[in-house]
Amino acid sequence: MRPSPHHAHSARGLLGALLTSLVSLAALLTAPSVAQADTTICQPFGSTTVQGRYVVQNNRWGTSAAQCIAVTDSGFRITQADGSVPTNGAPKSYPSVYNGCHYTNCSPGTKLPAQLSTISSAPSSISYTYVNDAAYNASYDIWLDPTPRTDGVNRTEIMIWFNKVGSIQPIGSPVGTATVAGREWQLWSGSNGSNDVLSFVAPSAISTWSFDVMDFVRQTVARGLAQNNWYMTSVQAGFEPWQNGAGLAVNSFSSTVNTGSSGDPGGPGNPGGSTACKVAYGANTWQGGFTADVTITNTGSSRVSGWKLAFTLPSGQQITNAWNANLSGSSGSVTASNVAHNGEVAAGGQATFGFQGTSSGAFAKPSGFSLNGTACSTA
Repeated sequence: MRPSPHHAHSARGLLGALLTSLVSLAALLTAPSVAQADTTICQPFGSTTVQGRYVVQNNRWGTSAAQCIAVTDSGFRITQADGSVPTNGAPKSYPSVYNGCHYTNCSPGTKLPAQLSTISSAPSSISYTYVNDAAYNASYDIWLDPTPRTDGVNRTEIMIWFNKVGSIQPIGSPVGTATVAGREWQLWSGSNGSNDVLSFVAPSAISTWSFDVMDFVRQTVARGLAQNNWYMTSVQAGFEPWQNGAGLAVNSFSSTVNTGSSGDPGGPGNPGGSTACKVAYGANTWQGGFTADVTITNTGSSRVSGWKLAFTLPSGQQITNAWNANLSGSSGSVTASNVAHNGEVAAGGQATFGFQGTSSGAFAKPSGFSLNGTACSTA
């Protein structure tokens, strides 16, 4: 099983319950390293980084047969893809490269998760190499969620099928066509039992393309499968093979997220000019536990009267008690709201709170925060 319920058939919904526990263990066993050219990965959930900004993952989960990828400085190619699975079920893997967060494994310097309303554009480019003696799709994935989660299954998955070889089909059923980013697409919509899936299928193979990810996101919002106050958590490109697959390659991949009206690409955790808040998150850790001190700064020009700060605790962390805030949730998605004495935050002012919790595995801080529905920068 791979560490996300990501494939093109509803059979994957049955696998979702086991995936989170598997990936937590896999993340400990296969911590990402910095790739050199032609680094070979054969571990099922092995991953590495390229260009200092993207993660490449082998992500073999649907079969026990061997799969290996050779990671280059700009992408990867599948060098071994043994075994096959029925084409009317789930694929055997999703070797891919991504910008963002995938089951707590976040790419270096990523700005994701980012609230959709703060993203002005998200330019991306991809170059694929295809083979004919296999059954697979070339799948570009965009993951969306109501919360800035980094640790698991998102609510909505956008799939862009750049190519389809063999008797495979997307989740759900066809719902017509749409013109997006200047191209005509066949649309499929459905659910795999864990998340909604909207698939854009190219009528003929696309090998190389540069486009704006937000064009597909806006189409998804318009169809009621996401909202502008949701978050984009990752952008991924790779292959879903059912049979064979050796020789398939992502030659190059790029993904940038521009936020704020200025289109400033920013840096890690910097959502851009439209943001009206900044969060500082200080942590003290020890074996099995931690405390966190959180400072919210109102960087806007008007007073905040009553606040709610939403964030996602990394996997393995659970809050046991808190001070200066009321908490909804103790693990995963958490919302902290003000108490009586700190609900008013003047322009330029601050509110602070903290909590104590237990932790297992490697400690990590939440990757994103939103204040009253607006994404915050991080100090």
